[in-house]
Amino acid sequence: MKKRNVFIGAILSLISIGQPLIIKSGVVLSTTSLMLAFPQKVNAKSADKYFDIAYEMGNTGNYKGAIKNYTKVIELEPDNYVAYMNRGWSKSNLGDDYAAISDYNKSIEMNSNYALAYSNRGWSKKAIKDYQGAISDYDNAIKIDPKNAKLYLNRGLTKSYSGDDYAAISDYNKAIKIDPEYSIAYYNRAWSKEVIEDLKGSIADYTKAIKYNPKYFLAYINRGNIKNDMGDERAACKDYKKSISLGDTETANWLKKDSAKWCREMKF
Repeated sequence: MKKRNVFIGAILSLISIGQPLIIKSGVVLSTTSLMLAFPQKVNAKSADKYFDIAYEMGNTGNYKGAIKNYTKVIELEPDNYVAYMNRGWSKSNLGDDYAAISDYNKSIEMNSNYALAYSNRGWSKKAIKDYQGAISDYDNAIKIDPKNAKLYLNRGLTKSYSGDDYAAISDYNKAIKIDPEYSIAYYNRAWSKEVIEDLKGSIADYTKAIKYNPKYFLAYINRGNIKNDMGDERAACKDYKKSISLGDTETANWLKKDSAKWCREMKF
């Protein structure tokens, strides 16, 4: 069985808004969204009103409406760096990462110690394939917030995208040291270990990811793929069927095909 491998990235989240699976260049990317800052008290009552409206719109996926209302906040309070950051977040969710970066730049100009803005800008720079710029932003965010495991994970993810999986593994190690039960860090480290052909290490990390998130069907799929490539079809099939039991419709559809008869008829 050859299925698409799956690479998961997470991002620092005060409020996390999930995005659906997308397919790009044969790789399935499942990410949590960028970070939206919690609303802070603003000076003018009208600005406060627009901020609250924008914040709720962003949380419900009305990003255009959020942008419109954050712009009103900025017109009333030009030094509101949180409004710039959240407007950038909304633009990024609409796929306009260049405009998002412009807003993050403004936010950082006003508050150079704002780790969240550096982290979001890093995410957008990764999206436009400015990997070195993204890594630099995560470096800055880590300097401000060195005990945040998600920052190391995202920097590692970016390093993996840039082709440096050894450096990515180093960052995932740091994320896991901070949070030993961080399932996504184990998952991404497993991916990078597979890239460098440490297959046993990869299987061990997918197993860890499953331990801390038993419903992590993507980990079952990828662990099954490696086992299948290593010639252990029975163990692979067991992982595929487990992923199906957890809601994996793609593998369920594959199992119906003639090419999957070997697994479909296997009993456990």
